Amino acid sequence: MVLSADGRGRTACADLPQVRLARTIVVGACRISDPSARIDARPAYRTPAGRARSRIAAMPAEDLHRDHSVYRLSDRLVERQRRQDDAIHPSTRAWRMHWEVAVVTATGRGPAQRAQLRDELVLLRLAELREGVWMRPANLRRAWPDHLGALTQRFTARPDQPHQVLVDTLWQIDHWAGTASTLLSAFTRAAAPADTFTVAAAIVRHLLTDPVLPEQLLPADWPASHLRAAYAEYQSDVLRLTRNGRDAPER
Repeated sequence: MVLSADGRGRTACADLPQVRLARTIVVGACRISDPSARIDARPAYRTPAGRARSRIAAMPAEDLHRDHSVYRLSDRLVERQRRQDDAIHPSTRAWRMHWEVAVVTATGRGPAQRAQLRDELVLLRLAELREGVWMRPANLRRAWPDHLGALTQRFTARPDQPHQVLVDTLWQIDHWAGTASTLLSAFTRAAAPADTFTVAAAIVRHLLTDPVLPEQLLPADWPASHLRAAYAEYQSDVLRLTRNGRDAPER
């Protein structure tokens, strides 16, 4: 990931995923600030009503409910955001040196179904030791999705192999930390709202891949807490912006 300066002296995020603000700024603001809120996008982003409506016209109808210039996220996106918030702010428990193991037992599933199961296990912060065998330290408090019970068998284990060796086998924690540090630098240097929004979106995606390992298995300078603090700061800023704009007159 490389940071480059644009011609006006602002920091541009050259290798961060690009975000088309014209089509996502309202959804992003809603999701970041308050997923169930009704938000008037015009004053919050100093956008005339006609232009705001034209920018949102391309959004899928099922993702936004509109009442003139006021938008509310669909129930589907609200639920998705709640799941994402749970993943960004995981609940942990004391680690007793045990590991959680999930073995995929389902057979006869197509490539799309296998890929979906893999994505779900990754979201549960498990890592694949070998094909069909997923594991992680047993330090998370989270419900196991009911539908996965028919696809996997779960165990608690205490491996003979040193814990740190397993961690190094399952995750590239140095690479994760390096990307997190780059994102923190980009967040600090971003000046334009578009750049800040882009970095915030990248922070969310990166936090979803945080293995959330026990403190005993992490480097002393692990940056995950700083990354969460940066995103929380951005959430607060957007919430304040959107709330201030809700009662502003139409321009």
